[in-house]
Amino acid sequence: MKIFLTRSIAAVAMACASLAAQAQEAVINAVHFTPAQNSYAKSFMKYVEAVNEKGKGVVRIQVRGGPEVMPPLQLGEAQKNGVIDMVNAAPGLYLNIVPEGEVFSATSKKPWDLRANGGWDMVNKIFAQKANAHILAHVDGGTGFHIFTVTEPVRTADGGVDWSKLKVRAAPLYREFFEAIGVTPIVQGPGEAYTSLERGLVNGMGYSVLGYAAFGWDKFTKYRIDPSFLHTDVLITINKKKWDSLTPQAQKILNDAAIEHEKASFAANTIATQQEGDAMIAKGMKVVELTGEGRKKYLEADSRASWERLTKRDPANVAALKQKFLD
Repeated sequence: MKIFLTRSIAAVAMACASLAAQAQEAVINAVHFTPAQNSYAKSFMKYVEAVNEKGKGVVRIQVRGGPEVMPPLQLGEAQKNGVIDMVNAAPGLYLNIVPEGEVFSATSKKPWDLRANGGWDMVNKIFAQKANAHILAHVDGGTGFHIFTVTEPVRTADGGVDWSKLKVRAAPLYREFFEAIGVTPIVQGPGEAYTSLERGLVNGMGYSVLGYAAFGWDKFTKYRIDPSFLHTDVLITINKKKWDSLTPQAQKILNDAAIEHEKASFAANTIATQQEGDAMIAKGMKVVELTGEGRKKYLEADSRASWERLTKRDPANVAALKQKFLD
């Protein structure tokens, strides 16, 4: 009986300790902006797994889902209001809240270089003020966006393309760029694009090579225009109030995992972009390379678009950000 009681007391004590640890564990609810089968969502899940492994009993990320949980264009507002704690999404989706999100697509500098030169802290303060968000990582970098077309683009004498013939699905991030070169942009979330292609509402797509085929869009688009424009700008952010409520230990776990994933995803993205691009070419996709003056005009419009739009919306931080984010 004595042994039984001793063991029972020990078991109760262990159970209580386990419940206490669970009660102290911070739970962060998260949403990603692409479907689960997409490479961006899969990349985010690697970060989640790393945090949940290292953060047992301290902090845990609970993923609620993707666009089926909340439309991508609503993620910025939802995080700002505390409806969602963590968001894996491009800031180009909510430039109406924080125009300075432009800098992540406009810069060619690597995230770790921006952390070193002070640019990271600068833009993070802006996100805190305007979006009520703390930036943990700029992930899946190392590549840009392309225009994919259903039919072969009509070439112009200067080595470019007759953009006026293209009605292209766009994200808010590159709407102005499309307008600047003469493309008709149709702004919509990735989840709507398949139907638009199927019904002929658009004859082109704007997206990165990485993750493109996962949407099934390559069934319709048979041409890819090179070079790429802008840079992928996917961030992992957390509601600022939620971030401030976490213990220093929990913050360190989230931050350390973010920095590790930032570098790992950059390297993996570079390789995967090449592989996925080659796979689509092997299935029949053709690459249309801009040349000469047409290429020059295209790249000049690319370099201007983000900074001009940011200046129009809120010029207050432009000069300071250019010092950190431009080469």
